[in-house]
Amino acid sequence: MRYRILFALLAVLAFSSCKSQYEILLNSNDVDAKYKAAFEYFNNKKYSKSAALFESLSMLTEGTEKDDTVKYYWGLSNYNAKDYYTAETNFDTFVTNYPRSPFAPEARYLRLDCLYLQTLRYELDQTPTYKAMNAISEYIIDYPQSDKIASCREMLIELGERLDKKAYEGAKLYYKMEDYLASRVAFRNVLKDDAENIYREDILYYIAMSSYKYAALSVPQKQRERYLTFIDDYFNFVGELPDSHYRKELDVVYGKVQKALGRNVADSEDADKSEKDFAKERKKLSKVAEKDENK
Repeated sequence: MRYRILFALLAVLAFSSCKSQYEILLNSNDVDAKYKAAFEYFNNKKYSKSAALFESLSMLTEGTEKDDTVKYYWGLSNYNAKDYYTAETNFDTFVTNYPRSPFAPEARYLRLDCLYLQTLRYELDQTPTYKAMNAISEYIIDYPQSDKIASCREMLIELGERLDKKAYEGAKLYYKMEDYLASRVAFRNVLKDDAENIYREDILYYIAMSSYKYAALSVPQKQRERYLTFIDDYFNFVGELPDSHYRKELDVVYGKVQKALGRNVADSEDADKSEKDFAKERKKLSKVAEKDENK
């Protein structure tokens, strides 16, 4: 028991000694000792401690030849410690104050990576996404020969797809709420803002289905005009995507609309049966898509 107590006391004393040495060094004005220790902590992956030392050093090395090195490694320590908010601020200040430093290109890239890592999932505010995309685009323009261009382009694609999904899901919410007029307007606005949205096929489908359901639920006096709107949407869809997996379902709906307008179409019972079959098929496809997305 005595040996155990003695060992515990020695361990506490050793720990206290190490801690106090670090604190003494942190508060000292010995630039060389602090500089050396900061890199030792950094190389040993003790990034929080190296960040604190480099931050303390930054006030002592201001205007000296070590200044850009200290401030770059201050940001790099925060970056490696996964404090991306602070690191982004470090790198942003660095590239503003030291645009000609040999560390500047890497600092620019690490800053945009910090911005990328701070972006939010599509359901949340996308202001950070736009900020990251602007920084990435500027980097590509300023460093077209960089070996990080491929990585930058991958980031832009991923962030662009996130914005596409947010816009698509936002419009789809009206469809789920069965507000079909608002749904059609919302989906059309998505394509107006971004004609190359990756969900374009789905959006065109929901535009057509929104106009159909809006017409079907309208009072008889309004139905003809609104069914004609569906027909326009239908022909827009099949003209652009004749081989889409939505085609058969929309063909069935088109037949029902033609019958409602008093034109020669297939038997309505067959049309009703086919539409139910396609609805089941769409439900299965939606479940598969959700599983793939979750993966």
